[in-house]
Amino acid sequence: MTSGCNKLDVYDWLSDMDMPSNYKPFNIVEIRFKGSRKDFFINVDNLYLEMGEMVVVEPSTGGYDVGHVSLTGELVRLQLKKNNVTAESVTKKIYRKPNEVDVEKYNAAKDLEWETMHKARKLALDLGLSMKISDVDYQGDKTKATFYYTAEGRVDFRELIKKMAEAFRIRIEMRQIGMRQEASRLGGIGSCGRELCCSTWLTDFKTVSTSAARYQNLSLNTLKLAGQCGKLKCCLNYELDSYMDALKDIPNNIDRIETLKGVAYLQKTDIFKKMMWFSFPGAENWIAMPVQQVKELVEMNKQGIKPEAISSAIETEDIREEKIVNYDYENVVGQDSLTRLDDRNKRKKKRKTKSNNNAKPENKNGQKSDKAEQNPPKQAVAKQQNNPDSAVTATAGKENKEAQNNRPKKRFNRHRNKNRGNNNTSSKTE
Repeated sequence: MTSGCNKLDVYDWLSDMDMPSNYKPFNIVEIRFKGSRKDFFINVDNLYLEMGEMVVVEPSTGGYDVGHVSLTGELVRLQLKKNNVTAESVTKKIYRKPNEVDVEKYNAAKDLEWETMHKARKLALDLGLSMKISDVDYQGDKTKATFYYTAEGRVDFRELIKKMAEAFRIRIEMRQIGMRQEASRLGGIGSCGRELCCSTWLTDFKTVSTSAARYQNLSLNTLKLAGQCGKLKCCLNYELDSYMDALKDIPNNIDRIETLKGVAYLQKTDIFKKMMWFSFPGAENWIAMPVQQVKELVEMNKQGIKPEAISSAIETEDIREEKIVNYDYENVVGQDSLTRLDDRNKRKKKRKTKSNNNAKPENKNGQKSDKAEQNPPKQAVAKQQNNPDSAVTATAGKENKEAQNNRPKKRFNRHRNKNRGNNNTSSKTE
């Protein structure tokens, strides 16, 4: 069981529907346990059960087990039909709803699974057995444990069972599973970034061969094609049917076309666009042709006819459109670019430099220098020469400004001296 999309969860789409008044509910209930294990039980006492509720059920051996209700009602009939199970073959019963003692014992059993698994692995290593114990499932009454292991061949674990029985004091069952079943029980994140299909929704494990990768034009790299279980990824079969349907229109066993210019060899095939690319030896450009044209050229070669150069016959409208298309990408995620503030900073710097160039330079004392006044521009000099009255008025204005600037300083000094005198007189009187 994983924390994500659990393949053991079922959606009861008949739960909100009103049943007929004379309807008798189906007395078989589907119960789920740890991992991918499900089983059917008879509700003998007609208990009112809801989805996800804990129940105490009859196990295959002695004692009792605790599970969760996964499906009730008429949908259980469909599940029986899907699993090829008849209602008459279901014999195990639902005992009762669990009490506090049952729940405490169930939680204590589940807490022991992790520690028991590591101890069992150590015992297997001490005995030198070539097996890997991947998971442990305790029964609800804490009297039996099922050990799931993977191995390449048969393993003689009789001595291991004796030592585990002495160490754990419980009944032990060993069950061998495959690599895919182990990955489905443990769970994990695949290379696609999502939770493993085998641990979420995939229940039927079909064989995956390398031919599935060949039909899809994938590179036969075992590191990329293998999943976490070490086998070929199950997702290689998802799109295989669509590739097989598209390959029906592609001619088989065609790797060359003989022309008067030379022999063109097949380089690439796009089965969905139904295009095939050929190239001549030593040529840099590939020649793209539709499948129908390739079939015609192959028939001509079978008749002993060599066509002329095929480079002029492949410029179809579809290919021209593909060359003209310009793909524009838009930022739909809403993320801000890292350089979004650079343009603003540049504009601010330009404005500051312009304002500093236009402003008068200042002295150390913070007063603006009169260099610009001492060195007036040539146009101003020319105007002053032409109009001497204006030059006189300008010099008079300067003198008035200087006088105004000096007046408050003198007044401030006078007041300062008066205050000093007052302070001195007061000290003398004291």
